[in-house]
Amino acid sequence: MKQSQHRLTINGHGRGMINVTRDVQQWLATSDIETGLLNLFIPHTSCSLMIQENADPDVLHDMETFMSRLVPDGDPMFLHRAEGPDDMAAHIRMALTQVSLNIPLTNGCLALGTWQGIYLYEHRHHPMTRYIQLHLMGI
Repeated sequence: MKQSQHRLTINGHGRGMINVTRDVQQWLATSDIETGLLNLFIPHTSCSLMIQENADPDVLHDMETFMSRLVPDGDPMFLHRAEGPDDMAAHIRMALTQVSLNIPLTNGCLALGTWQGIYLYEHRHHPMTRYIQLHLMGI
């Protein structure tokens, strides 16, 4: 069994989803692992990872509309507001989504469905630099 690790740096634009599938695929192309499992982990508490539809941008818009209704910025029940009205909402959004994904690798390619992409989901309004740790294990 072989292992390989890499850290992706993503310069975000503020709240929303950033498709990172191509960045992940470009790194995988440098690996000699054909069959295995890729783990993606994001070491932040106000953004997350998700696999979502990559064809219709309305899906991403609707996801954000739903999250905004579910966890509104500046809700008066939140005590933690150290970095603004989106601070605690971002932490809750992260807790409701995922900070880690596992994706099989088959014939050197991600075993994603036809319409699936990997997204960094930024929950803060202002631009942030984020890191995604990639860990690939396989043969």
